[in-house]
Amino acid sequence: MKCWSVATLPILGCLVACATAPVRDPSPQASTAALVQPPSREVALREAWLKERHTLLLDMMRRHGVGMWVVINEEFHDDPLTAWIAPPLPYVGNRDVFVFVDAGDAGLKKVALTGYATEVVTRFFDVPVEGRKPEEVLAELEARYHPRAIALGMGGKRGVTRSLTHDSYQWLVEALGPQAEARFVSAAPLIEEYLDTRLPGEFAPYRDLVVLTESLVKRALSNEVVVPGKTTVGEVRRWLYDALWEARVGTWFQPDMRVQRQGMKDGFSRGFLAVADEAVIIQRGDLLHVDFGVTSLGMNTDWQKMAYVLRDGEKDVPEGLKRALANTQALQDAMMLRASRPGRSSADVYDATMAEMKEKGIEAKVYSHPLGAQGHGLGASIDFRAASRKDAPRLLRKGSFLAVELNTVTAVPEWDGQRVAVMQEDPAYLTDEGWKFFVPRQDAFYLIH
Repeated sequence: MKCWSVATLPILGCLVACATAPVRDPSPQASTAALVQPPSREVALREAWLKERHTLLLDMMRRHGVGMWVVINEEFHDDPLTAWIAPPLPYVGNRDVFVFVDAGDAGLKKVALTGYATEVVTRFFDVPVEGRKPEEVLAELEARYHPRAIALGMGGKRGVTRSLTHDSYQWLVEALGPQAEARFVSAAPLIEEYLDTRLPGEFAPYRDLVVLTESLVKRALSNEVVVPGKTTVGEVRRWLYDALWEARVGTWFQPDMRVQRQGMKDGFSRGFLAVADEAVIIQRGDLLHVDFGVTSLGMNTDWQKMAYVLRDGEKDVPEGLKRALANTQALQDAMMLRASRPGRSSADVYDATMAEMKEKGIEAKVYSHPLGAQGHGLGASIDFRAASRKDAPRLLRKGSFLAVELNTVTAVPEWDGQRVAVMQEDPAYLTDEGWKFFVPRQDAFYLIH
């Protein structure tokens, strides 16, 4: 039986005992063994974070006009919120209910209606006397506090904000009655603020996750893994899966690899460089790209880096490819340092970034997204798709984590003017001076000899 609603086994190095330690050397050969700690320490850390998150919740509920928030977890159909609003345990009751109530001057009332009232649950929630029906307890809470709005996981645009099942909705209506149903509202705005709010204690552990991600990708894009003319894309991908297992961490998406080479036909699909088939053999002169993420502690990284396979006689990357990377760095600087500030709307940031790229004559695309509880997290995305849909502007929140995901396309003279995409993705956090990387960005292509 799996123990975590958000998949991961370990906690990474020094996350508890030395959370303020400096970032380790992320060299390609760096061992990840020292980063691993027992699952018990992960549980302890995540429970400490949960306690802190609960202290922030009442103010959030009041900002969003929510008097009661109900999260329902179903057996073998976990709500993705459960591991963030309750202890990260296995919940195997047919229907486990977690209720947060604004009790006025009494503060936040937290009640768990679970099939198994374990000790760890009672440290965070009040639990009714055994034998009482959850429907009765829930109805009593509604009658006593008469919340003006009862927020549920429905009506949102993302899976984590619309996770309530039809059967559980019907169960709530039967328990609370039609007069309460009239006050059901979407919890999406509350969920977004709750999940997009980063805690100070999360910073150092998350930075360690980014360091681990960088270390694994550097190894994957090196001669440790790649033998030009022999190694396939599929073999690199499988190596990354095995590296995750050895590091005792998980991932939230399949590692992807892209290959560009001189003379290839246009490799773009839906506006992006297409993922390479697993049978493709990596050759000298190829430009490689890896998209990869690590999951641990209930948090996720997202990382894209590029490598060049040297041709016979080459000692460095062609100048045209270097200029292509410089264009992507210019895009990063425009978005991160000049356009972004806390409180500014993501739409304004996107528009300012693209205006600067147009002025500089750089073909650019931005599709950056929040990170945290999900790899594609909730919050303010700086993204061309949101801009084209004219989504409601979202304000950047200080301290948020963002995957700075973007690319530029540049004609490379050494490749007979062929258009080459340089795609980068780095986790960053928002300060008063803009976004800052957790580890330094890629200033040069990794070299494979």
